[in-house]
Amino acid sequence: MEIFLDRRAVRLIRASAQEAIDEGDTETCREDILEVFTEEQIEEAERRLDHGDMFEFLTDVLDEWSGEDVDELMDLIEAQLNEIGLELKFEDKDEEEDEFEEEEELEDEDEPEDELPADPVDLDDEP
Repeated sequence: MEIFLDRRAVRLIRASAQEAIDEGDTETCREDILEVFTEEQIEEAERRLDHGDMFEFLTDVLDEWSGEDVDELMDLIEAQLNEIGLELKFEDKDEEEDEFEEEEELEDEDEPEDELPADPVDLDDEP
């Protein structure tokens, strides 16, 4: 099964992880991560887990995390879900920036360039 996390979910996990780093507390982080998954995704994960508990799964992931790097946590979540047969897909900052740059380039291409007339008209000359 494939799990896709949108930008909002990724931002929430990243912000919560950064807060956990700053404050040294992972309780809120675990709850925030759990909230980004749908009920269906949680049920599927729990069916695949030996202990059948997504909350415990996230506790284990956070225990394994060094608590120093947000990207490390994202990688751990992805790797641990892969181990139980769930493929995690999410939009990271690089993808968002690439998409934004591509949109800007397309907008620039659509805008007509100001063109000067081929033969300038001299308004000072009267016929």
